[in-house]
Amino acid sequence: MESFASFDGTRIAYERWGPADGLGPVVLLHGFAVHTRLNWEVTGVMEHLVEAGHQVIGVDARGHGQSDKPHDPARYGEDLMASDVSSLLDTLDLPMVDLVGYSMGAIVSLLVAVRDARVRSLVVGGAGASVVELGGLDTTAVPKEEVAAVLLADDPATIAGNVAVGFRNLADLVDADRVALAAVATAARRGLLLLGAITARTLVLAGTEDTLARRPEVLAAAIPAATVELVPGDHLARGGRCGVRSCSGELPRKGPVMCRHQ
Repeated sequence: MESFASFDGTRIAYERWGPADGLGPVVLLHGFAVHTRLNWEVTGVMEHLVEAGHQVIGVDARGHGQSDKPHDPARYGEDLMASDVSSLLDTLDLPMVDLVGYSMGAIVSLLVAVRDARVRSLVVGGAGASVVELGGLDTTAVPKEEVAAVLLADDPATIAGNVAVGFRNLADLVDADRVALAAVATAARRGLLLLGAITARTLVLAGTEDTLARRPEVLAAAIPAATVELVPGDHLARGGRCGVRSCSGELPRKGPVMCRHQ
């Protein structure tokens, strides 16, 4: 992967696929605890976009993947991550992009679209009414304090059954820096988000069983040029099939592991 020094010196890793002179480019922003390859390459999203003729750029958020992982919560928050994305567009001299974000990446994508006129179109998934009502993901469903606690627990047996344990399982699965992720969770955004300033055409996607993306129609109604679409599944995409064409296996119904590719 390539990397660049963002506005505050944090090194942000990114990867490019497809022809530079193709359609797009499409910038992909992953969810909490994972990284760009797991969210977008393994699932087949990148492959389909490249086959459609796009250049695709996947970004590892600070604290994730191959980007820098400071342990200070002051170095995190979706607002800073949005500034990282704009810094990337500056670095690559991209005049216009299509932006796709999931979960944490959805909040970051919305913030970029509010501030940066270079976002031509926007797709946000795994987010709902809480973006309008709270300014971020729905921490009434999974409190950020619980997420931080399960990430920092020394013994996984002590957190069995915790509402946030799926995030710990996911972090362990990808061998993430759990202290950095706890700092990310602690800094999760709250406050007014000026969604009415978004001029990009927007698609809001949500799983029918996603408790972190409840009432997505409220989010779509707050964005001037947005539509909403519901798809089967919950926040971790359990149920259905893997997007990798060589894999025809069903996805398990329990836990964050999606298939043999993940």
